[in-house]
Amino acid sequence: MEMQTIEPTDDQLRAFAREAVDDAPIIMLNLLRYRAQAHYSAHPHESPCSGRDAFKRYAKLSIVCIEASGGKVLFMGNAAASVIGPVDEQWDDIFLVQYPSRAAFLQMIATPEYRAINFHRSAALQDSRLIPVRAKLNNL
Repeated sequence: MEMQTIEPTDDQLRAFAREAVDDAPIIMLNLLRYRAQAHYSAHPHESPCSGRDAFKRYAKLSIVCIEASGGKVLFMGNAAASVIGPVDEQWDDIFLVQYPSRAAFLQMIATPEYRAINFHRSAALQDSRLIPVRAKLNNL
C-alpha cells in the first residue's frame, strides 16, 4: 500500500526549523497529486469539486499569505511522466515558491490566515512532496 503524505509531521517541521538559523532565501519544490474528488468531509459547507479545483481554491487564497511573507511563485506547471523514478509515483502539478528565508515560511504557515485556508490543500491532495531547495553558491 502506497503511503500518502499531505501534511508535514512535527518532526519534519522541527528539523526544517533547526536549519532556519540563516536568512538565506529558500525555494520550496511542491510536487502535487490530486484526488479525483476533493475530500471535504470535515468541511461539509464547501461545495463538492475535484481535487484540482479544491487546490485552485487554496492557491487563490494562499497567494495572499505567500506574498505577505515576502514570498513569490517562481514556476507552476503540469508534470509529465517521470523519466527517472518509480513508475507508480506520478505527479499532476509542480510549483516552485521562493521565500525570503526558512523563518519566513514557518511564520507564514503559523498565521491564522494561512491556517484558516490550509484545509483546501488537504482536501485537494492525494499525495504531495514539499522539498526545500537552496541555491548553491559554487559550481558542482
